[in-house]
Amino acid sequence: MTELRTDGYQIVASYHDADLVIVNTCGFIDSAVQESLEAIGEALNENGKVIVTGCLGAKEDQIREVHPKVLAITGPHSYEQMLAHVHHYVPKPQHNPFFSLVPQQGIKLTPKHYAYLKI
Repeated sequence: MTELRTDGYQIVASYHDADLVIVNTCGFIDSAVQESLEAIGEALNENGKVIVTGCLGAKEDQIREVHPKVLAITGPHSYEQMLAHVHHYVPKPQHNPFFSLVPQQGIKLTPKHYAYLKI
């Protein structure tokens, strides 16, 4: 998120306002895999331009079997590849000097007291 924001991309609140949707997935627990596949399907239905990343991305064949229209798939810890795909499908916006004000700790989607836990 931080790299995208630093590059000038904005986070928007709806599929329809987005030029592209990035779905971060989990691939360890069967229910999480199903939830990830459903999220990919929803993003494709609502927007049509989807990049998949995260643990399930390591199983590209499984994703492509269900969702062949996904633009690109990257595995875990492949943020540089994911950024390259974003730059390919949505060119970098013009430089804005205010983006150098992005905090060093990065952009977070949740407050500090939040943590995701799947049991």
